[in-house]
Amino acid sequence: MKIFTSTQIHELDRYTIENEPIPSLDLMERAAKALTQAITEMYSVTTPVVVFAGPGNNGGDALAVARLMADKNYQVSVYLFNINGNLSPDCAANKQRLQENKRIRQFIEVIEEFNPPVLEANMLVIDGLFGSGLNKPLAGGFASLVKYINSSPAQVVAIDIPSGLMTEDNTYNVRANIIRADHTLTLQQVKLSFLFPENQQFVGNLRVLDIRLSKEGMRKLDSQYTMVEENDVRQLMLPRSPYAHKGQMGNALLIAGSYGMAGAAILAARACMRAGVGKVTVNSPKRNLPLLQVAVPEAIVQNSLEETYFAEAVDTEDFNALGIGPGLGQSEQTAIAMIAQLRRTQCPIVVDADALNILANHRAWLQQLPQDIIMTPHPKELDRLEGHSADSYERLTKSSNLAERLKGYIVLKGHHTAICCPGGHILFNSTGNAGMATAGSGDVLTGIITGLLARGYKPQDACVVGVYLHGLAGDIAAHDLGEESLTASDIINCLPRAFKRLKE
Repeated sequence: MKIFTSTQIHELDRYTIENEPIPSLDLMERAAKALTQAITEMYSVTTPVVVFAGPGNNGGDALAVARLMADKNYQVSVYLFNINGNLSPDCAANKQRLQENKRIRQFIEVIEEFNPPVLEANMLVIDGLFGSGLNKPLAGGFASLVKYINSSPAQVVAIDIPSGLMTEDNTYNVRANIIRADHTLTLQQVKLSFLFPENQQFVGNLRVLDIRLSKEGMRKLDSQYTMVEENDVRQLMLPRSPYAHKGQMGNALLIAGSYGMAGAAILAARACMRAGVGKVTVNSPKRNLPLLQVAVPEAIVQNSLEETYFAEAVDTEDFNALGIGPGLGQSEQTAIAMIAQLRRTQCPIVVDADALNILANHRAWLQQLPQDIIMTPHPKELDRLEGHSADSYERLTKSSNLAERLKGYIVLKGHHTAICCPGGHILFNSTGNAGMATAGSGDVLTGIITGLLARGYKPQDACVVGVYLHGLAGDIAAHDLGEESLTASDIINCLPRAFKRLKE
């Protein structure tokens, strides 16, 4: 599913109006009916409703919703803010329709002074002040109104986007001046800013409403952002021949685990095996050997020369993919061995955890990395690589720029993990849950992607399929066990069911 910018959203509206064809006012009515249906499913007719409408088309939506709710016998009070005496044409038309409706409890057009209504806990506020076209922080009277609404005990439903929140970049926004909605009913598609964790406090429970914008228009619009869905992943899955043998299913090498961090190597190896690879070899310090052979009997263990740390690059000629970094440690000997390993490795590479931290401490080495390399940082690791970011949008931008510079792939981990591709395209994952915020979860992802690469998946496909499977297995585990007690091993144990679901 494509994720469009605010400019593209307006283009898509125009395309629908011109090519369906449908008058813009009728398209607004279609959206209002979908919004009204969703709101009336959540709130009973005994709930007093206060609608705050702005002068643009978001306000027009809100006025139409107010009229339709009044027709369903809700007690609706409406405040239309027309400070500059300049309503959009569709907002003005819906104002006229509203004034002709005898069931509206109260309609006030605010031109100069505004006496705010008392907002109580049993009431519903519908926020239709500003929509996806907002491009600067709210200030003055509108900022005061937002703060007043946020301080009230009333429930808040935002139409399309909480007023004050911008569709993409909120780096320099004033967060105190953004509506904190309990529910956001967004039209047609998720907005980019909804995918960032710091904006969850404003969005609340999100629901996407289909208002039947032109499918042809969506196909024609190019988008930098995509939300990966189950059917997308199914189409990328490689078939498994009924005559396959382990030599045809890939040979993966994992360089992982220092003394005291054998668990990272074990988790990555177990996940790699579960990704369907034919063979897994783990290169780890000598003291980890007994643990690895007991915990992952299916894996081959290749001892590092040193007792407690990785100290010398190894030959990768016989391997189809390399995963390096989980639990590796950051000693200077390990750092030198790691960059030597990356220079000499010819097969696809996944770089994670301590390997990323080593690169952050030796930034000149970034220029020596091979093309199509895959890096899987969490936000703090990305900040170490590229400098501190004020918010998730800035961090995403830096990740995308890094992917383009390296001609590789940056898998920025989070609730909606972002896969930044070398051409500038960014794919967001749609699986996963808060229970996966647990030690070792990233090691599992490294193992999965490495296994998929070894099996023959292209780098981008390995990232997309691996991240989706990782999240899906986590969702299955959370369904069975709950989020609170979920561990990285639970994710691995649920990988077979995740594969089975995608294969069915």
